[in-house]
Amino acid sequence: MIETVLFDLDGTIIDTNELIISSFMHVIEKGPRGPLTRESIIPHMGTTLEYQLQTFSGLDDVSRLVTLYRSYNEQHHDEMVTPFPHVQEVVKWLHEQGVSMGIVTTKIRPSTLMTLKKFNLEQYMSVVVTVNDVENPKPHPEPVLKAVKDLGCNPETTLMVGDSAVDLQSAKAAGVQAAGVAWSLKGEQVLREHGADYILKDMRDLYTIVGDKQEQEPR
Repeated sequence: MIETVLFDLDGTIIDTNELIISSFMHVIEKGPRGPLTRESIIPHMGTTLEYQLQTFSGLDDVSRLVTLYRSYNEQHHDEMVTPFPHVQEVVKWLHEQGVSMGIVTTKIRPSTLMTLKKFNLEQYMSVVVTVNDVENPKPHPEPVLKAVKDLGCNPETTLMVGDSAVDLQSAKAAGVQAAGVAWSLKGEQVLREHGADYILKDMRDLYTIVGDKQEQEPR
């Protein structure tokens, strides 16, 4: 029985993939191994922005690049970002069933809250853990453990849903169940290799996983 569901944000419930990729390509024309490509960016998505920029640029101090990235990202956010299919109806249904929910992300708090508010999801999230709220971001267990502590929930009945290896690693290290999403740009196999207890082919798979839905239609 799942009583709590924690969600990663980017690439999991909100499709920010093209925004993120275009932001990196805009900021970094050429990395230490040559021009950036989608294929070189995707494996690192889900880690912290600073880590990704250091990896792509070869620089230790990426503060200027962080500013440029966030400026471009914010400028193009509304035109390039949308929820993945059925996210809003599933989140609403989970709330109606009494399932507690939260966000655990490596994004900063302002952009996380901006995205949640844009799609009317913030009202359903009882906790939001961002990179600003922890010393050790995913894949460390601290972000998931903080969410569990703040919600006062049981790790054994908690499910973390994510699209990257770091989501699953953080979940497993924190002692909660882990679900990977099949629409991850990383590929389903990567999620299986990192210990996913479930693979969601569709967000509505949560109806069955939570246990109370079965074959009913959402209210």
